[in-house]
Amino acid sequence: MWFDEVARYGRLKFGVAEVVHAATDARRDDPSHAPFVGAIGVLLEAGAADGTLKAGIDPEDVLLQLSVVWRIDPARNSEARAARILELIVDGLRAGHE
Repeated sequence: MWFDEVARYGRLKFGVAEVVHAATDARRDDPSHAPFVGAIGVLLEAGAADGTLKAGIDPEDVLLQLSVVWRIDPARNSEARAARILELIVDGLRAGHE
């Protein structure tokens, strides 16, 4: 759900994509980087603990994957495309998809 909300926000605030991209660009000195990585880490840990997600996934890898969603042009069927991309990302995180 958090990923869906992030994608929705990216579609609403398409001009903000560069700010979000800066946080995903491994710029550890950027103040946006740590909160994004931390939030993803919490979600990954919770999913690993309950067995729904693979253990040991690097939150920065997930953030890099999510950065694609923020680059989708909202004028070009963005909801459907974002949903397909998020499905691919989440499916790859699920336990049992080694």
